[in-house]
Amino acid sequence: MPKSTFRVVTRASDGTFKTRDYDTAENLQNSHTQVGVDDCSTDLELRGLPVFRGLIGPMPEGKNVIRYESPEVFETLTKEWVNAKPKRRTRRKKTADTAAPATSEI
Repeated sequence: MPKSTFRVVTRASDGTFKTRDYDTAENLQNSHTQVGVDDCSTDLELRGLPVFRGLIGPMPEGKNVIRYESPEVFETLTKEWVNAKPKRRTRRKKTADTAAPATSEI
């Protein structure tokens, strides 16, 4: 299924994220200046999509959304992602009930 929604995420004046969705790339081009096309994305579905002045992207978001972010949003989300601590994984300890049964000699 081809990606069908173009999403632009920016920061509002109160610090919250502001999201705007566009149905087509042409609608997005009416409000932003295209400066090139993506020719190096590892997601092959994104190659050939427009690159816009003042936005970082395109990048995949889910199955059918193409995301662009303002530089400030990109920097903020990247810092949060880097500083997020991974959940610690614990190993299950063997207890007497789960240990291998002892062999007995007759």
